[in-house]
Amino acid sequence: MASVPVNVESKGSMWDLDHNLDQPMDEEAGRLRNMYQEKKFSAILVLRLAFQSLGVVFGDLGTSPLYVFHNTFPSRVEDSEDVVGALSLIIYSLTLIPLLKYVFVVLRANDNGQGGTFALYSLLCRHAKIITLPNQHRTDEQLTTYSRHTYDEGSLAAKVKKWLEAHAYKKNAILFLVLIGTCMAIGDGILTPAISVLSASGGIKVEDPKITNDVSTIVAVVILVGLFSIQHYGMNKVGWLFAPVVVLWFLLIGAIGALNIWKYDNSVLKAYNPVFIFRYFRRGKRNSWISLGGIMLSITGTEALFADLSYFPVLSIQIAFTLVVFPCLLLAYTGQAAYIVSNNGQAFDAFYRSIPDGIYWPTFIIATAAAVIASQATISATFSIIKQALALGCFPRVKVVHTSKNFLGQIYIPDINWVLMVLCIAVTAGFKNQSQIGNAYGTAVVTVMLVTTFLMIPIMLLVWRSHWILVFIFTGLSLLVELPYFSAMLFKIGQGGWVPLVIAAAFLAIMYIWHYGTVKRFEFESHSRVPMAWILGLGPSLGLVRVPGIGFVYTELTNGVPHIFSHFITNLPAIHSVVVFVCVRYLPVHTVPMEERVLVKRIGPKNFHMFRCVARYGYKDHHMKDDDFEKLLFDSLCLFVRLESMMEGYSDSDEYSTCEQQTRKSMKKSIDLLVMEGGSGNTLFSTLESGASSSLDSIIPSQSTQCGSSLMMRCSGQTSQRPGEELEFLNRCKEAGVVHILGNTIVRARRDSGIVKRVAVNYIYAFLRRICRENSVMFNVPHESLLNVGQIFYV
Repeated sequence: MASVPVNVESKGSMWDLDHNLDQPMDEEAGRLRNMYQEKKFSAILVLRLAFQSLGVVFGDLGTSPLYVFHNTFPSRVEDSEDVVGALSLIIYSLTLIPLLKYVFVVLRANDNGQGGTFALYSLLCRHAKIITLPNQHRTDEQLTTYSRHTYDEGSLAAKVKKWLEAHAYKKNAILFLVLIGTCMAIGDGILTPAISVLSASGGIKVEDPKITNDVSTIVAVVILVGLFSIQHYGMNKVGWLFAPVVVLWFLLIGAIGALNIWKYDNSVLKAYNPVFIFRYFRRGKRNSWISLGGIMLSITGTEALFADLSYFPVLSIQIAFTLVVFPCLLLAYTGQAAYIVSNNGQAFDAFYRSIPDGIYWPTFIIATAAAVIASQATISATFSIIKQALALGCFPRVKVVHTSKNFLGQIYIPDINWVLMVLCIAVTAGFKNQSQIGNAYGTAVVTVMLVTTFLMIPIMLLVWRSHWILVFIFTGLSLLVELPYFSAMLFKIGQGGWVPLVIAAAFLAIMYIWHYGTVKRFEFESHSRVPMAWILGLGPSLGLVRVPGIGFVYTELTNGVPHIFSHFITNLPAIHSVVVFVCVRYLPVHTVPMEERVLVKRIGPKNFHMFRCVARYGYKDHHMKDDDFEKLLFDSLCLFVRLESMMEGYSDSDEYSTCEQQTRKSMKKSIDLLVMEGGSGNTLFSTLESGASSSLDSIIPSQSTQCGSSLMMRCSGQTSQRPGEELEFLNRCKEAGVVHILGNTIVRARRDSGIVKRVAVNYIYAFLRRICRENSVMFNVPHESLLNVGQIFYV
């Protein structure tokens, strides 16, 4: 199909008419797309951000010394060489996974500063057409935040892109992989608070042997209830405490580790020789392999490091990890190993038992605070993951509360918060010991790491265009560590490892069924939409009584007339004087700039008073509150009419007349192309066009630079011009009243469908639809202004 000339200014930026009206935007857009990567920070600011990142990013990784040796050697160690071998594994696991893989490679695969599994998926979707939501459009690629590359036809990247786009099952396989990683990350958000807080509270019974496990479990549950209960306040009020506490924690465990090396047995330093890894496996064989499940906990929190990237430049995180986190963790683990070797292989509660008596209780308090901070980081990451999944149509609509006016990423999701709390308490009270929770925790973490590794392969080929040898080296080194850990966790499925699998399976079913229903609903709307010729045939009154007011008709379509509208006017004798079809869409980008948020298009001749508005959001954006969304739509509509009115009166000189003629010629060319392509149904609309093409739903091509510059100057000089009768008509209609018309579509499985499909669609999806937030709530539509139009379709 021939391509239609696209107005690059039609990116919703009608506000930018007085800025480069018809200038090519490719170069400027390139600068904006790379804004995050090119942003420069002073050395002092980078160091300050590195300090702050310690309290947000590294809490989970920093609390791992509380429970690693306890889970690796749950009973007495007979041979001290086993401790050295386990320490060697810990050292090189920390080096290969958190340091080399994540800090220096994966963090670079961020989506304009956003991290996590869905950020990788979003980045990949913009470079290959693999997104399964069918409402995407090529004009989305004109967004300044929609960065992508073009490839030479014979390049490896082009071949990989073509291979990924070839079949629907490959797209579904990638989505399924992303959903698995996301569900396991949610499980991580449940298990991290459980094991961190329970391990920290276990210090009570170390100092007083009379205290039982039940007491420490009760203390952990009380802390967890308090932690989840204060989530709605947001952490911005106490977040300034996080960095000092975590820095103090790292310095403390590093100092205790160095003291224990000097005090007990410095011979454990030979563990830095990787030969002892080979000896460890040769001596222990099966037992050594199973113990990998405990050793693997030393790198937990690494995925949260990536998911919590958000507000810190990569350089600051790299500095914080290499200068503070990495050396302190190495000292902490080495010091614990020295203590275990010198105390007859007693690894039970090795961390607390190795603390000098004089600083025991201060260390216990700081450890508990660090565990709470680590838990907070994973809870926040879980909220962020859920919001990303919701934006991309993979999770039921839930209430999202922004807890900070300054930081958009600080959110709170009440429904998810209480689900996490119940599951977290159930895990803590149900297992009551670190070993089984550690087995479950390790299973979730290593699965997310494997998903990240597999997603990095196409990203390195398509986004970075790396040489296949580098991709092979990265993948090989990652799998060399992660696959053995994954195989070891399989042995522990019956000892707690089943917990994240059950949690992930439940969330996976919810997300996949919701995504399936979302896709089918859009397909129904698309297939049952009414042709534009039907509207034109009705005439200006649409064959009905036009009553004063504005009717916002919500639809998922970006072209054509939705079925709910024809269903509505078929059964009711009147429609509003102004009809606006509103489509709210989420794109695979982290944010859509406000100046590119709304697209406006006229449908039919002017006397029809019909428009289309598309509001576009990224997965980090949020809707306006109260009547701001309605106001945004109305203001965008008025501005469109005002600019359109100025364009029509813009022919009082030869230069401007020539420009107008060029504009109309380009419009005619666009219309001819649309007719050749079979109509206007497959194209999006522009934000500004003259009345010559107002009867079509089309894209208007960009004009020449000279013409655009002149037009810009003339328009900017006429801002005081009376906008015309239509603008006054719109204001009168708004005063008469605004009604929001939403479709209430019920999805049902056909009678000849299988039992699985009937259960999934008729019961699970229907239940999710009942309990999730309605569109009217999402868009803050007042109840008195809401009109639901019901319809049923079968899949």
